[in-house]
Amino acid sequence: MLASGSMRTAFAADCPGHPDALGTSRTLVVDPREHPRIGTMQYPETLPLRDHEVVLSFDDGPLPRNSDRILAILAAQCIKANFFLVGEMAKSFPEGVRKLRDAGHTIGTHTQTHPLTMNKMPIERAKAEIDDGIASVKAALGADADKSLAPFFRIPGLLRADAVEDYLASRGIQVWSADFPADDWRHISSSRVYDLAIQRIEAKGKGILLLHDIQARTVAALPRILATLKARGYHIVHVVPATPDRPATPTEPQQWQLHPRSENVAISHWPVIPNFVSTNADQLAAPAFSYFDASGAKLLLFPLPKTAPWPRDWPVPVADTASTLAIPARSVFELPELPRLSVESFALLAPGPARMTVTESKPERAVTTVGTSHFEHAIRGKFRSGHGKRLVVSHHGGRGTMVAHGRSNAARRRSGPARHLAQVRKRSA
Repeated sequence: MLASGSMRTAFAADCPGHPDALGTSRTLVVDPREHPRIGTMQYPETLPLRDHEVVLSFDDGPLPRNSDRILAILAAQCIKANFFLVGEMAKSFPEGVRKLRDAGHTIGTHTQTHPLTMNKMPIERAKAEIDDGIASVKAALGADADKSLAPFFRIPGLLRADAVEDYLASRGIQVWSADFPADDWRHISSSRVYDLAIQRIEAKGKGILLLHDIQARTVAALPRILATLKARGYHIVHVVPATPDRPATPTEPQQWQLHPRSENVAISHWPVIPNFVSTNADQLAAPAFSYFDASGAKLLLFPLPKTAPWPRDWPVPVADTASTLAIPARSVFELPELPRLSVESFALLAPGPARMTVTESKPERAVTTVGTSHFEHAIRGKFRSGHGKRLVVSHHGGRGTMVAHGRSNAARRRSGPARHLAQVRKRSA
């Protein structure tokens, strides 16, 4: 607590006229070639920040009417931030670029035209966007551009691509993502921007905050964000690139993880297993013979006896199944002959209404009209389905024989000449 109080006093002393300023707690120097991609929104690594440390980053400027107000708010709190400028904005408002430099902020780039297609455009076009954006910002900075422009770059919309990242790494440029955004590029209120920023910072405890200095809602939300960070014990860190005259801040690899794993994870999360040690015991204790005094118990000593001490299972004799199994009688496989049904029975069993008529001219013959059905197909397989066939039933000695009414084709052929002759005689008469 004493250290924290002395640190705040130092911040206030460095910000004359603003005794309640949040200030900048420290400057972090990083080497882009050692850590080419940072920001846990997309990458495994982020800046090596301590707990409750925040880096403020702003995109898309400069735009005088809002960017100048952001600069004034930061100046009132003696805060240094990191800005990522669009090339076309730098060409349109070069004075805004120089204001950032003169205020001591870090200047990076954000392509020439801010395309939201860097993840799918041809690499040659992506290279032109990167290179032209750098050239435009350098032109606005003037003679000391190489010294004032940091090799930091943020992809528009965070729409990353491997080829783009590889090209930036080949030029020694560090790609910045973020650890939490405030969604201030969306059409939301400044109060919502404030809520999202604080909630997401509190959720992770430290990291890079992504904002946009060209948005009026960001201008309105920023004072409340800074006041809340100060009230909750957060500190602002300014990030600059390493140079031959300014070496990188010494760090350990695990510090580049947002929440590095502790080396004592297994000890702190798993119960400690006690280590049992037997003193003055050169060998394991052997059981005493008295342990085996129970009735029938014997201690087996090596070598084992040839005959096992436990009883053997008696073999079960297997009988000759061929001579003992009973042979089934022949009658088992015989099926009784089913009675044959008469024609009258067939007619009664046929589906649908069935009518029986008897001709008076020939008493020995009965004519039965049966409707068309599957029953007609079942009789000897000789009747075709038709419209009301007539069946003739002959009775010979009590047995009925069913004969199809009408003559066969052979009979018709035999009667053909006689019928013709009868017709000729009829016409002659």
